[in-house]
Amino acid sequence: MKVVVHVVLKPGVLDVQGKAVEAALHGLGWPGVADVRVGRTIEFDLPAADKAAAEAEARAMCEKLLANTVIESYRIDAE
Repeated sequence: MKVVVHVVLKPGVLDVQGKAVEAALHGLGWPGVADVRVGRTIEFDLPAADKAAAEAEARAMCEKLLANTVIESYRIDAE
């Protein structure tokens, strides 16, 4: 089963990379862009019996390795 994990910084955590992207977009002529947040996407195949099992296994992966749950949140999409 294809699993996609989206990891982003939690609200209130300073996103330095997002601020840099926002400043660059302003400099390139998009001054209305605001509150840019940068995250990452992790995609993988997982041998799972069903969607619920895949999501549970991916959640365990996020809690142990893929996301720093102190400062990041994540969303799991299993297809």
